[in-house]
Amino acid sequence: MTHNSPLSDDRFRVWIVFALMILMFGLLGAWLWHVQVLRGHEFRTSQVKQSVRRVRVPGTRGRIFDRSGLCLADNRPSFNVALYLEELRQPGKWSNTISRVEKLIAELSSVIRKPVEISREDIQAHVRKRLPLPLLAWHDIDNAALARLSEREAGRAGIDVIAEPVRFYPFKDLACHSIGYVGRANSAESAGEENEEYQFFLPEMEGKSGLEKVLDKQLRGVAGGRLMRVDVSGFHRDDVGQKEAQPGNDVMLAIDVKIQKLVEDALGDVPGAAVVVDPRNGDVLAMASSPGFDPNKFLPFISDADWEKLSTDEAKPLLNRVIGEHYAPGSIFKPITIMAALDAGKISEGTTFNCPGYFELGPVKFHCWFHPGHGTLDVQQSLQYSCNVFMMNSALLVGPQPIHDLAWQLGLGQRTHIELDGETPGICPDDAWKRKHFHDGWRNGDTCNMSIGQGFVSVTPLQMAVMAATIANGGSLYRPRLVVGSRAPGERSFTKSPPELVRQIQWSLDNLNLVRRGMYDVVMTPTGTGKLAHAPGVQMAGKTGTAQFEHHGEMKLHAWMISFAPFAEPRIAIAMVVEEGVSGGSTIAPRIKKVMSGIFPQAVETGNGASG
Repeated sequence: MTHNSPLSDDRFRVWIVFALMILMFGLLGAWLWHVQVLRGHEFRTSQVKQSVRRVRVPGTRGRIFDRSGLCLADNRPSFNVALYLEELRQPGKWSNTISRVEKLIAELSSVIRKPVEISREDIQAHVRKRLPLPLLAWHDIDNAALARLSEREAGRAGIDVIAEPVRFYPFKDLACHSIGYVGRANSAESAGEENEEYQFFLPEMEGKSGLEKVLDKQLRGVAGGRLMRVDVSGFHRDDVGQKEAQPGNDVMLAIDVKIQKLVEDALGDVPGAAVVVDPRNGDVLAMASSPGFDPNKFLPFISDADWEKLSTDEAKPLLNRVIGEHYAPGSIFKPITIMAALDAGKISEGTTFNCPGYFELGPVKFHCWFHPGHGTLDVQQSLQYSCNVFMMNSALLVGPQPIHDLAWQLGLGQRTHIELDGETPGICPDDAWKRKHFHDGWRNGDTCNMSIGQGFVSVTPLQMAVMAATIANGGSLYRPRLVVGSRAPGERSFTKSPPELVRQIQWSLDNLNLVRRGMYDVVMTPTGTGKLAHAPGVQMAGKTGTAQFEHHGEMKLHAWMISFAPFAEPRIAIAMVVEEGVSGGSTIAPRIKKVMSGIFPQAVETGNGASG
């Protein structure tokens, strides 16, 4: 019987162990190859995602200039007190760090003499969501607070002052409704640019109203980004990359600051609106709505008290009355009635009607505003004296549809498509409109009311300025525009855009000149209803209006006037309304005079200016 030697058994065991080791190393190598080679990219991507955070950095907002290069919306540095929670970390639970930060903020509050602006809950939220970023404890501190902080806390760990650009409106409330205002952007809406995923967002402004809102994408520019490496606790270790943000485009407006100031001063504090248009191209040289607001109050964010005051004010300071409110036009509508009747051949230069102070339509009497009556008037005199009776006679001869059609051609009842949102179309009524809204057909009484700008018709001040400009230039209706050019970063000059001619109205030159002469007499004769608008040395034309409206069961008046100058070669067309005024002649005409005198201070009157 044979037996294996102990030496043979040992060798066998060694080989078994060696084989197992080889197998284990082989399996380990295969697993490492699988992880590092086959799935290496997947794990590297996961590691980067866990250790690198993307921070969205907004671009500097583009500026807004008036037509002469004065800056209406700029950027200024805003100094914010920042705390770096990583440097203030306390041993133990996060609540210890939060308590330390809360205590530090209370200490700093007494140093800079500013009330605490953030709560413990704000600090907790910052720890959870934005730990690598600085916590902004105070925004936009003044120079005095900045000096006290620098003197007392310079070099203290965890405290810094960060400057960021914020919007600034150097002319305060001037042209506030046109320019608008900005506010904090919604971070979620800012995400997704170039399909990038951002974990953090630095504060950014976005337009909330006016041109700031409409042109927001152009003004805001292109955001950049920063790559920050953080550890497993979320602490910022270093920056590993950066993409520079691109500033937004600058914009040039048609607005002229000088004219804008004249118009706002003329309006004063009364609720109303005024707009000045260049008849040669549709440029809006001034747009004023009263009362207004200071857009600087919205920066870096508006206080609850200020917002409550603005949003609940019965005078509606946030409303742009130039485009967002519509009124009965009253007698400033009368040139449309006369032009429609003239072009239809129903009246002519020699047509006369007698005004006894009222117009009878069956059993109904429509009173002229001048109750004693104007007597016998021709076309030109009917505009000069603003006779209701002449208008009603003319309107019934021509019928309502030609009046409606001409009003529509002049832009009534439709938006002008100026570069602002919130524009109302007003109402340009006809039989179809009345049947739709009142389930009743058009009547002669409706025609009489429409002929004098009452009844269903309603307009915006901008629409009436466009109408005045179209009469002034001979029938060219331009789209009114606020924006005339833009400039990309790095460019020295603005790229200008051409004016847009919407339509050319084919008026008889003789008829147009007749209407223009009547409007000339409104201002330039001692008996015209708008004589108080005459600025010495300036040949002008215009039309006053006083429109009735009902408010809480009480009849009140809106005062209107349209005007253009110089008469022979118009460069200015204006429409102005004052809510609850006395009359166009007494309330608006002196204000128009103030504006025209400021625009044409060196005017020298030549001739009688009454030719078309």
